[in-house]
Amino acid sequence: MRSANSLAAALLAGLAVCMPLAAQERAGSVRLLVQSAPLAGFRYHAAGEVWDELHVGDALELVREADNPHDANAVAVAWRGRKLGYVPGRDNAALAWGLDRGERLRARISRLSMHPNPARRIEFEVFIE
Repeated sequence: MRSANSLAAALLAGLAVCMPLAAQERAGSVRLLVQSAPLAGFRYHAAGEVWDELHVGDALELVREADNPHDANAVAVAWRGRKLGYVPGRDNAALAWGLDRGERLRARISRLSMHPNPARRIEFEVFIE
């Protein structure tokens, strides 16, 4: 079985072969979407405080919390140094594994909605570059 790292490298290499050289040069780099998920813990962190400042496309930081007493795979999601919440527990194992191994994972806000359910207000995407 291939590791996620070698799988991502193989996928990126395949994309590079399929994309004409001129297009690769214009693109500069290739992004591979790893996952899309809603933000967990909106009510308990700074998301509500900074809500009016957030925009779709804003960069997010993924912060590994290996010593989190509630979840050994915890990955916090931060915006400009403020913790907004977490990657949901059902979705965090692969990201935790990648972050622990130094993968270059990037995240951004993909959707904002004033939904009555706080768990559906912010969605984010995680990429590997």
